[in-house]
Amino acid sequence: MTRKNMVHSRLGTDFIRKLSTKGDRIFTSDRGREIAPSVGISEDYFNQMLHHLTKAGWLVRIRKGLYALSSTVPGVTPAHEYEIAMALVDPSAIAYWSALNYHGLSDQIPRKVFIQTLKNVSIPRDRTKKVGQSQYQIEGFTYHFIQIKPERFFGTEKVWVGEAKVTITDPERTLLDGLMMPYNCGDFSEVLSAFEIRKDNLEVKKIIDYALKLDTAVAKRLGWVLEEMEIDPNLLRPLEELPIKGYRPLDPTNERKGPCNKRWRLQENLPGRINK
Repeated sequence: MTRKNMVHSRLGTDFIRKLSTKGDRIFTSDRGREIAPSVGISEDYFNQMLHHLTKAGWLVRIRKGLYALSSTVPGVTPAHEYEIAMALVDPSAIAYWSALNYHGLSDQIPRKVFIQTLKNVSIPRDRTKKVGQSQYQIEGFTYHFIQIKPERFFGTEKVWVGEAKVTITDPERTLLDGLMMPYNCGDFSEVLSAFEIRKDNLEVKKIIDYALKLDTAVAKRLGWVLEEMEIDPNLLRPLEELPIKGYRPLDPTNERKGPCNKRWRLQENLPGRINK
């Protein structure tokens, strides 16, 4: 049977629709083997069927032994890119610019899916799909992995994206990640804009508690931002009292120029302040 005939056959169509009905938008080879007999697919033909369906674009091979339903299948809900991200590495969370966008803190739509995971977790490095040292490409989406220490993997929540439940960093943790790695959130100005958008709903105590668990420089940047937002100075005292040697850049991606803020021990290297 040719690939074209197989795809349009009852077997191929029934297999895809059976997976969709059971909510298996992403499935392992073993799971596929469980379902195959119910639509008349034999064990001997199973691997050949997966190969043909993948070549035809009805299935997407995520990595060895793991597949997703493609967006090209008519009448079937495909796997969301965030759902695919969750399947690529565990534990993980949608984070940085992707999380900013999800929480409505940025109107920019990133071309990548940013994923936070642990340093002791293996991430995909398939030669045919590898874009960079920590990136992986699937069906037009680039998945960018940022590995962190296990003790820093906190501040996440479960949300529904379409028909999939995924883990994502909450707004306060996302904002702090922006202060730590603004290059993963567009740039520092995008992060400051996100703070302004979140201002009326910002959980101040939560974000301060989070910051005290991260780098001191991040806590100092948070203190500076909250002061600019005219948050009660008494609430900022734990951030102010953190010991730090020397001055750190306010924007870690910009050159070390600009006035020094003694309270926060930060060099205000923002474009509007450098020449003041």
